[in-house]
Amino acid sequence: MVSIIVLLVVFVLIAVRQIGRFRLQIWQAMLLGALTVLLTGQISPAEALKAINLDVILFLFGMFVVGQALEESGYLSHLSSRLFGRAKTVDSLLLLILFGTGLLSAFLMNDTLAIIGTPVMLQIAKKTGIRPKLLLLSLAFSVTIGSVMSPIGNPQNLLVAINGNIPNPFITFLCYLAVPTLINLFLAYFILKFFYRGQLKNEPLNYSADPIVDPGLARLSKISLIIIVILVLAKITTSLLGLGIDFRLTYIALAAALPIILLSPRRLGIIRRIDWTTLIFFAAMFVLMRSVWDSVYFQNIIADLHLNLQSIGIIMGVSIVLSQLISNVPLVALYLPVLSHLGAAAKEMMALAAGSTIAGNFSILGAASNVIIIQNAEKKAGETLTFWEFVRIGIPLTAVNTLVYWLFFLLF
Repeated sequence: MVSIIVLLVVFVLIAVRQIGRFRLQIWQAMLLGALTVLLTGQISPAEALKAINLDVILFLFGMFVVGQALEESGYLSHLSSRLFGRAKTVDSLLLLILFGTGLLSAFLMNDTLAIIGTPVMLQIAKKTGIRPKLLLLSLAFSVTIGSVMSPIGNPQNLLVAINGNIPNPFITFLCYLAVPTLINLFLAYFILKFFYRGQLKNEPLNYSADPIVDPGLARLSKISLIIIVILVLAKITTSLLGLGIDFRLTYIALAAALPIILLSPRRLGIIRRIDWTTLIFFAAMFVLMRSVWDSVYFQNIIADLHLNLQSIGIIMGVSIVLSQLISNVPLVALYLPVLSHLGAAAKEMMALAAGSTIAGNFSILGAASNVIIIQNAEKKAGETLTFWEFVRIGIPLTAVNTLVYWLFFLLF
């Protein structure tokens, strides 16, 4: 029960972010929770180390290196101006962000777009005078929704694709999830437009890119991006051909970071300036969530409710709720064997992928990409999204998104 109390305290600290005069960051609240369960013996040091998913940590490290190099070289500004400079109004810019980053996240992974996209949103806000919160929320919701329709859009989808006995994962995901995902991106636009209707005026935007400040680092950054695209395409190809090659996203991220780490004279500064606090957050989160799951508190509640765990509605409901408490990747890792044992078909597996992913729109802790965006924004520009600013839009958006996916599963 101690682990549950600690989890609730962490939630409160993340929501309030203030103890007296002391301003807490998200990573500090999570680290405090992890240390508490360790010191109170709720989890042993050995089990805590085993709980930390090294693949996730290394993936984030590699992508942080690439993202930092892109930003410091000025190449990220150059790319963003080519994509978003076409927007003439705030309204059209919002649509470009939602569909541009949303569709890219389906194939470059949502966490990747969160890392690269955050400084772009902050830069656009600075140049145009648009409130950063609107752009950060647009980025958070778009990378979550967009990643639903691809087996490599996020880590939990990858787990479903690999361990869910899904024939032709890319085709299956697109067949079940592409249309409702595109609908949900449009709905996200209308919901954001409603909550920020005072911001979406048809005044002309003046958005110009800064010049590339380090051509050498920009060339290495470009090579890193090319490596990411080539290796993602290779991963898609091996999956479609059913070759069964262990082609982890971690390898893609580390391979992309190598040109910068090996060849850039600024490598040490870049590594020093990456977002280490987010890596601490994830390591701490894995420890706390394992302690919570080992308490079997939530398992007992589910057992007492006698739920039909193979029902589409139950799968999505349980996925959304428990993803807020133990995170979506651990949730999928634990739910998948249950569905496999029950003989679940592709539709049920797609419901698990959709529910666990769309849970990221509910609250800050619903998706890793949310934490990456918020902590990156705090580190780079002192901008943030509070718990309440996120959920006041996230909860109705999640409800609408869930309804759309549920209706499509009923009709399919």
